[in-house]
Amino acid sequence: MMTMLRADQIQPRLLACAFAIFLCLIGAGCQKESQAIVSIALHPTNADILYVATNDSVYKSRDGGQLWERFPSFSARRVTTLAIDPQFPATIYAGTMADAVYKSPDGGQHWLPHNVGLKEHVSFINQFVFHPTDHDQIYAATTVGAFYTKDGGREWEERMAGMKEVHIVVSIAMHPRDARVLYAGTTGGIYRSDNAGMGWKKINSGLIPEQELMGAMALGVNVIVFDVVNTDIVYAGTTKGLFRTATRGEQWERIGQSLPDLFVSSILLDPTQPQTLYIGGPGGVWKSPDSGQSWTAINRGLGSLNIRALAMSQRDSHILYAGTNGSGLYRSTDAGAAWTPLPLKAAPDQTQ
Repeated sequence: MMTMLRADQIQPRLLACAFAIFLCLIGAGCQKESQAIVSIALHPTNADILYVATNDSVYKSRDGGQLWERFPSFSARRVTTLAIDPQFPATIYAGTMADAVYKSPDGGQHWLPHNVGLKEHVSFINQFVFHPTDHDQIYAATTVGAFYTKDGGREWEERMAGMKEVHIVVSIAMHPRDARVLYAGTTGGIYRSDNAGMGWKKINSGLIPEQELMGAMALGVNVIVFDVVNTDIVYAGTTKGLFRTATRGEQWERIGQSLPDLFVSSILLDPTQPQTLYIGGPGGVWKSPDSGQSWTAINRGLGSLNIRALAMSQRDSHILYAGTNGSGLYRSTDAGAAWTPLPLKAAPDQTQ
C-alpha cells in the first residue's frame, strides 16, 4: 500500500535528498572504490589506534596506520561519520546514510543499532558530539535536525526548538568549558543554544544576506570550532568561505579571502597554539599561523587535493591525518610540512 506524505513532510525530504546529492558532488558518497576517506576517528590516549570510514567499509588500525582490519558490514548503508567515546574508547559510534546510528562496545568487533527516537527517514548522520564529563550524553547532527541522547544512544530526542526554517543540521560544536552552550551549523546558517539544545537562536549576522537564505541550501556550515583559550572566538567553515566571530556569534567576519577555494570541509585548531589553524577542502590543506589572517598551502606528498576530513592527535598536535576524496588517507608528523600515504592494507586476522 502506498503511503501518502503530508505537506509538512515533503520539504524536509526534498532538502535531505538535495543534501545527499550535494555530498555526492563533493565526493562523500558517490565513488565506487574505497579511496574516499569520509571520516577519521583517533583514539584519545593510544596513538596507535585509529578508525576510518570509506564509502565502502569501516577500518581499524592498531599500529598507527600501517596495517588495517576491515570490519564486516554492519549496515546495508554507507557510514558517514565515526566517533570514539572519549571516556571509554573501546566504544565506537557510527552514523550512516539512511540507516541512522550503530554502536560498538568492543572496538568495532560487534555493532548494534541505537535508533530509538530518531526519525524514520534520517538521510545522513553528519556528526556526534560528546558531553565533556558525561560520555552517555551525546548530540547528533542529522539531515532532519539535531538530536540528543542521555543514555549512550539507547534513546534519542529531537532538540530543534527555535530552528523553524532549518531541517538539515550539518555540524555541532560544544563550548569546551560550558556544555550548555552549543553551536549548530546548518544549511540555513548558524544557531546558538545556551541551554543544552532546548532552544536555539539564529546568529547569522555577517554570514550571508537574509534574502539569500530564502533559497534552500544557500549556505552550508560544514564545521564549527571553538578557540580553546578565548571561547568567545569561534570559527565556521562553510560552502561559501571561512568565517570568524569574537562575540559568541553575534557578529561574524569573513576571513581567508586569499584562499583559492571557498568551500571548507574541515577545520583544526592547535590547542597548544590556538592562533594556528588548519583547513581542508577541495583546494587542499592550508595552514594559518595568525588566526586566519594569512595562509600557506601545505600539500607536499598528497596525491589528491580534495580533502574530506582532517584530524589531529590529542597527544601531539604535530601529528595530523588527512582523508581525501580520491587518493585515500595521509599522515603528517611535522604539522603538515609533508604528508605520507597510509594505504588501507589488510592486517592478519586479529582478535580483540
